[in-house]
Amino acid sequence: MQAVIEFVAQGLADASVWQVVGFTFIVTHITILSTTLFLHRSQTHRGVDFHPIISHFFRFWLWLTTGIVTREWVAVHRKHHAKCEGEEDPHSPLVHGASTVLWKGAQLYRASATDQVTLDRYGRGTPNDWLEKNVYTRHRGLGITLMLGIDVALFGALGVTVWAIQMAWIPFWAAGVINGLGHHVGYRNFSSADASTNLFPIGILIGGEELHNNHHAHGTSAKFSSKWYEFDLGWMYIRSMEVLRLATVRRKAPARKLKAAHEAGVLDDRSLEAVLLHRHEIMAKYAQLLKRIAGREWRNLQPHTRAELPAWRAFASRRWLLWQESLLNGEQRAQLQRVAAASPTLAHVIEMRAALARIWESTADSSEQLLHRLQAWCAQAERSHVQELAGFAQRLRLYTT
Repeated sequence: MQAVIEFVAQGLADASVWQVVGFTFIVTHITILSTTLFLHRSQTHRGVDFHPIISHFFRFWLWLTTGIVTREWVAVHRKHHAKCEGEEDPHSPLVHGASTVLWKGAQLYRASATDQVTLDRYGRGTPNDWLEKNVYTRHRGLGITLMLGIDVALFGALGVTVWAIQMAWIPFWAAGVINGLGHHVGYRNFSSADASTNLFPIGILIGGEELHNNHHAHGTSAKFSSKWYEFDLGWMYIRSMEVLRLATVRRKAPARKLKAAHEAGVLDDRSLEAVLLHRHEIMAKYAQLLKRIAGREWRNLQPHTRAELPAWRAFASRRWLLWQESLLNGEQRAQLQRVAAASPTLAHVIEMRAALARIWESTADSSEQLLHRLQAWCAQAERSHVQELAGFAQRLRLYTT
């Protein structure tokens, strides 16, 4: 009886509290890596391929620690990208509310994962072998039950707590924090057609998923970091496995190429291709230009006009200036209109931004038509009385492939 009591209290490992904490950190970290590397970057976006041994390990580990079915996770995430911030987005904070996605993200995921139409349309190309059909999908609950047994066997009653943390890890961090806060707070390097944000420049805790705006700007890239000061832990693991020939990188975000200043001239097909390829970065730079002009225009206003526009002082710091106009709510649109009405210069710059964005949105136009529209936009910007706008257009002429 004493032996039974000791086993229940301590388990086979007879581990200290700190050893249990270390074990929990390691197993949850492996789960994060299995999610970001295998489910996300490899299976969903095909940015990287892994050696069959690595892929099978990831599949087994996810079955053991999450019960996630690859096809379901991939289908829900692909639908998120295809319908981002719209009514059909499975977990958009703009639709469902940030608090709902943060705390009930797993429920939103499960609701979408049980939709057969979603699975059929977005779940193609995922593993469909004997193991997937007869073990990982059919007996999805068996793996997490085995994990409970392993945790209890190792640590006794404390193993239940370890198991509970494992079960909550992905639902909270991936379904809640990334899908919720990653579209609500943070900073943006790219003005993508959604509200995605980078939560933190150092992507360690969630394996690089913290760099969510970077990912939405270049969805198929296996590397999530973009700026020199950003760090993507998942990319570090991929590069390490690539050296060992256990991974093959398929796609990375394209590097920006610029002509020499003396080569800038007429926009050609290569210029158009480069501008379209880097449109999210270009629009982010335009937002910074808009903020600078807004600040200058504020300083030039008469005191009585400033008193009538108390919201303008904070205008240049508005995070939503990095959003495309389609994402703005009624209050934000109204504020934009009030500020533009007080400054013809700012109104012109805002109007030119909308015109530039419409070039990306003209998906039905031919390359020749798009090039003509881009040439016309640059010519109009260069004739503008706004020096910053003219300089921006001249910078676009330097883009090339």
